[in-house]
Amino acid sequence: MARLALASVGREYPSQLAHVLFSDADAAPPRLLTPAFFGAYDWHSAVHGHFTLARAARVAPGGALERAARTALGRALTVENIAAEVSYAQARAGFELPYGAAWLLTLAAELGGWDDPDACEWSRALAPLERLSAERLGAWLERLPAPVRSGEHSQSMFATGLLLDWARARGRDERRVAERVRELHERDRDGPLHLEPSAFDFLSPCLATADLMRRVLSPEPFAAWLTRFLPRLELTPARCPDPSDGKLAHLDGLNLSRAWMLASIARALPAADPRRAPLAESARVHLGAGLAQVTGEHYEGAHWLGTFALYALTS
Repeated sequence: MARLALASVGREYPSQLAHVLFSDADAAPPRLLTPAFFGAYDWHSAVHGHFTLARAARVAPGGALERAARTALGRALTVENIAAEVSYAQARAGFELPYGAAWLLTLAAELGGWDDPDACEWSRALAPLERLSAERLGAWLERLPAPVRSGEHSQSMFATGLLLDWARARGRDERRVAERVRELHERDRDGPLHLEPSAFDFLSPCLATADLMRRVLSPEPFAAWLTRFLPRLELTPARCPDPSDGKLAHLDGLNLSRAWMLASIARALPAADPRRAPLAESARVHLGAGLAQVTGEHYEGAHWLGTFALYALTS
């Protein structure tokens, strides 16, 4: 997984830019526009690719891979690079909201929780972009009139969950985010799980909603809410018919995100809840199906699936 990230974060092309131009001067290659996070096909994948390197180096220290991960992190996370990233983002109000901003906070939380001199230096360098991302994601969540129930980057539930996790890890006030979650989702019922997945999903709208609500409800109230929202919670792994198709390759990631969400939902239920064991088993099956496709054969999946695999295994 670290090798996949290492092969991606410094690879500038192919590149897909979500780039607003204000003049001819803004026509520039990715490494000049966003010098910290320019590889891995797109900005958010570069961000979570660096998260992958940080987590891999922290949980599996020693050896050449850790040294290579540290080199890549040190190359990207400099004061100068992050200042350029902040300047770029400040000029573009909706830049990478919500998905990329949420992963940026996850990277910041990872560095902040790593007791290591280099990580402390990288965390300090990243701090201005961390602050901007937190402010923007929080304001974005406040503006939402309703959840964004997609299975792709625009989904609000997954990003909000990462925002909550960041706030808790970094000791920030989480109360308003938790209140907003309950405002948006406490009355949800009869989630249309039978309609999932859509062909391009890498996140389950229904499971992501449950995975978000387990963060703000204690076990008994969460169990009652889950009964109303997903009275039947049965899933089989998705199958990707063509991993060389960048959109269809999302389905391989869907199995991995389902795995970590199912496992988290199971753990959040009361100890005696009969749903715990079947959900944990479903998580195991989905994890196996997802990991089998993390091969690196096609860059369409290789630039991001390693992150989803590592997140599923270590979160």
